[in-house]
Amino acid sequence: MTARFRLISALAVAAALAGCKSTGDIVIEDGVGISAVRTACPAVGIPDYTGDVTLFRTPGNTNSGNIDVVAAMTNVRSECNDAGDKVFTNVTFDVLARRTDTRGERTVTVPYFITVLRGGKAVVTKRVGQATLTFADGQERAQARGQGAAYIDKAEASLPPEIRERITRRRRAGEEDAAVDPLSQPEVKAAVARATFEVLVGFQLSQDQLTYNATR
Repeated sequence: MTARFRLISALAVAAALAGCKSTGDIVIEDGVGISAVRTACPAVGIPDYTGDVTLFRTPGNTNSGNIDVVAAMTNVRSECNDAGDKVFTNVTFDVLARRTDTRGERTVTVPYFITVLRGGKAVVTKRVGQATLTFADGQERAQARGQGAAYIDKAEASLPPEIRERITRRRRAGEEDAAVDPLSQPEVKAAVARATFEVLVGFQLSQDQLTYNATR
């Protein structure tokens, strides 16, 4: 595994832990319990520091005066179909770009990745695509469309019945575990993590590009 891929994976993990947790509602009806609202469909997002890319005229010179093209990923949307044994998620997004020198027609290609992450840290699959930006003569801005798809085994994205029962079981006041959050129990947390998948998209950046985004 290359250093670049390890860093992208680490950034993906950070984003996953920050914003892609399972959800539930605390309910008090004949006791206390958690009404689970999680779904087999994965959360979709952009890991930190991978949602934009800056290209420079002279490699290694990151001064603002040396900026050539800046591109950003936006309008990330997903469609999920979990009707079958495989959960299919299709992700689309826009790439908006700006160049500093508007002379002449120009085409710029920027690579992007789509990754399936399990449990906030394990990369299941990763694919790389390309978005092609076409600038007309005199045009400062360009836009492109990106797309990616991911498949997840529905059985692996579903909680075991015994774990689901422990999470949703009503607990009456006075019971020994009435005040214990089942999601805090190690075996329940581990089962939820194993069944939690995310689809992450971002620009496929070099080590220098990642460093620039993280430290600017």
